[in-house]
Amino acid sequence: MDVLMPQLGETVSEGTIAEWHKKPGDAVEKGDVLLDVETDKVATEVTAQASGTLTSIEVPQGETVDVGTVLAVIAVEGEEAAAAAEPAPAPAAEAAAPAAASAGGGLAKRTSRERLSPAVRRLLKEHNLDSGAITGSGRRGRITRKDVVAHIESGASAPAAPPAAPAPIAAPQPAAPPPVASAPSPEAGTRIPFDRIRRVTAAHMVSSKATSPHVLQTIDVDFHQVDVARLVRKDRWKQEKGYSLTYLPFVARAICMAIAEFPRVNASVEDDSLVIHADINLAIAIDLNHEGLVAAVTRNADSLSVPELAEAFNDLATRARSNRLKPDDLQGGTYTLSNPGPFGTLFTAPIINQPQVGIMSMDAVKKRPHVVNVGGSDAIAIRPIGILAHSFDHRAIDGAYSGAYLARLKQILETTDWTRGW
Repeated sequence: MDVLMPQLGETVSEGTIAEWHKKPGDAVEKGDVLLDVETDKVATEVTAQASGTLTSIEVPQGETVDVGTVLAVIAVEGEEAAAAAEPAPAPAAEAAAPAAASAGGGLAKRTSRERLSPAVRRLLKEHNLDSGAITGSGRRGRITRKDVVAHIESGASAPAAPPAAPAPIAAPQPAAPPPVASAPSPEAGTRIPFDRIRRVTAAHMVSSKATSPHVLQTIDVDFHQVDVARLVRKDRWKQEKGYSLTYLPFVARAICMAIAEFPRVNASVEDDSLVIHADINLAIAIDLNHEGLVAAVTRNADSLSVPELAEAFNDLATRARSNRLKPDDLQGGTYTLSNPGPFGTLFTAPIINQPQVGIMSMDAVKKRPHVVNVGGSDAIAIRPIGILAHSFDHRAIDGAYSGAYLARLKQILETTDWTRGW
């Protein structure tokens, strides 16, 4: 049977062979991982659809081919080609051994090293880890990137220091003061080649800066009204959902409401025209544990409530960090929201996610002294304040339009009764 390049998504027409895990002549079981296929930002495993012998590989590692291309051929028992190639029957004693090896030894010969994805291999190499020391949680015990990260964070990755030779006996000396400088990072002095995600991201960012004249505008927002709804629900939400209710879905909902009045920020430049999109497909920038960045898309985000947006974002982030995003999850975004706030940033000037014309950065929300109006008089209050930073393409809109959009966004966040709609 032919192994074909799979359809990786409705909008994806080709894929790149990242790595072969089998070679011609290998016995394969149905469900075995044959190879890894990559699009721009997603790696997908291609598994055997039947048991047999891998007779040939038609597309070598590193090549990009269209969906439906024959990648390899598996000789399956009962197929005409396999039957024609079968040798004359061997004596029963001789035939029993290879049959047993094929039935029971195929998986035993398949080492954990052979099943590792390129991302996992890179991480193991960077931290000088032995894959045999890590328990895999993937299919058939395969080690995933999440398994390696968990192993590193547990502290088990640090190699034991060799035993020191006995020192000669000497007179007691005063204890030396502890060193002031911390130990150098394990990455210090090393050269880390860009992986595929980093190369694609770098090219995309450079292209964006060369394509769009970027302009940055910022506005500060009082998140008091958001906190009225968020704080009374956050504990129960965390208990029921298993993750925190953050400011992100509130800002996303407010962006969708503001875009309804300022649709030109939800657009793309094509030739000398501005194409305003009918749908608001909100892309959320997701950090892959400092190993890369993806912008995963929530389609028709304007039709979702704050709780629904929170669940959609958590689902995308969870699947992104476990390498389970589908190619279509990264396609079709019309506006992007980045959230470096958990790291305590003040404000960030984000780079536009082409071919979009606008991107919002949501930075840290912190309690600050803030002027409020109480009974017609000014007063100082402690309020949760955060800065929203909007980068926009000056070819598409002007500063006045972006400024009005930001002012409306601020008004929505500060005056909406966010307790409704739950």
